[in-house]
Amino acid sequence: MTYDIAIIGGGPGGYTAAEHAAKLGKSVVLFEKDLLGGTCLNRGCMPTKSLLHGAETYVAMRHASDLGLVAENVGYDFSAMHRRKTEVIDALRQGVEKLMKAGKIAVVRGKARVEGQGKISCDGELYEANDIILATGTKVFCPPIPGWDNAGVVTSDDLLEGEGRAFSSLVIIGAGVVGVECACLYLALGAEVTLIEAADHILPAMDRELAQRLAMMLKKQGCKVEAKATVQSIAGAPGAMTVTYHDKKGGEHTATGEGVLLAAGRKADLDGLFAPGAEPELERGAIVADEVGRTSIPHLYAIGDVRARNIQLAHVAEAQGKNAVEVIAGNEPPIDMHVVPSCVYTTPEIASVGLTEDQAKAQGLKVKTGKYLTGANGKCLIEGTESGYVKLVADAETGRLLGAQMVCPRATDMIGELGLAVQRGVTADQLAHVIHPHPTFCEMISGAAETL
Repeated sequence: MTYDIAIIGGGPGGYTAAEHAAKLGKSVVLFEKDLLGGTCLNRGCMPTKSLLHGAETYVAMRHASDLGLVAENVGYDFSAMHRRKTEVIDALRQGVEKLMKAGKIAVVRGKARVEGQGKISCDGELYEANDIILATGTKVFCPPIPGWDNAGVVTSDDLLEGEGRAFSSLVIIGAGVVGVECACLYLALGAEVTLIEAADHILPAMDRELAQRLAMMLKKQGCKVEAKATVQSIAGAPGAMTVTYHDKKGGEHTATGEGVLLAAGRKADLDGLFAPGAEPELERGAIVADEVGRTSIPHLYAIGDVRARNIQLAHVAEAQGKNAVEVIAGNEPPIDMHVVPSCVYTTPEIASVGLTEDQAKAQGLKVKTGKYLTGANGKCLIEGTESGYVKLVADAETGRLLGAQMVCPRATDMIGELGLAVQRGVTADQLAHVIHPHPTFCEMISGAAETL
């Protein structure tokens, strides 16, 4: 069985690449060892957002009296929330399967292995392809903390599969995107939450000012936040767990909870992916690839989270998949990978794109910034949102927009407009002169532009 393109991994990067290749008239085979949709659809983005939506609705109902409404005996059914989550991801997965069928893409269920250039084996069958794209994503990373394998320790996979895990108290190790989103979920449902992060601030990959604003809001909700803290050990039994850690001054402390969530990150999933001698160049257990996905082996590409030094986001994997397919087809990569929006689905939402003020200054650029506060926005006042802002960073001489950071309602929806502005070199004046409808959250964008 010979194909133009073989793709290993049916997550956002893999199935998007497969669909795009089929549109270009290529014969495609897609290998998936588990479920189509990958981590994002099955154990990551989509189930998390489904649960967060339910939790946010529950909080809104509890505060209905603020709007002059009466909602009595408001409660939640944790199992029902997870059943709703499962309905959502089942529907989305069926959509992916229909896309594959419509594109006449051969989907092979099983664990595939690269045997050599252009050769793949799966369940005893040998397949050949002119080009191979690796899109196997990541798996949960468990740091070597004494007690990490305790029965009371869970991962994000555990929290999102089946009917999840209900906790009245939870200690979360790692305050990246997964950690803070899980913290928001359990806080909304009334749990006591402790967040422990080794970096100087939570959300270490994002702007410090954004992270500080979120930390303040989490504390307001009752979360205990410990940054620049080093976990020493995990002990106890399910229902009564203890985490020992050192704070930034070296003092020893303990945090207790019914469970412990390990949210210290993920690592590339290369388990059994290569036959001996068929491996491309690796870096710290991930595949080294150039800007369009080429590895050290001809006609072997890598996209998404399996790549070294890659931004672990579903939309990045999707874009890389399209670019790799276009390059294979002999075309120029169509998608600009230099402007990538990042989103965190906390309450309120956080989103950023382009350079922060500190990053721009570190590059020797002279910048000016404009900030618009949520307290000055009518829609935010109507909805009674937490304090936040939209901040724009522009070149001081040309006015060209360099980046944007947002902590406000609908930030994840609005960041796309600012991504376009950064990519196209739009100036603050040009952005300020675009009419934004009233009353809306997006008026904060023009408000921030006007201050520039």
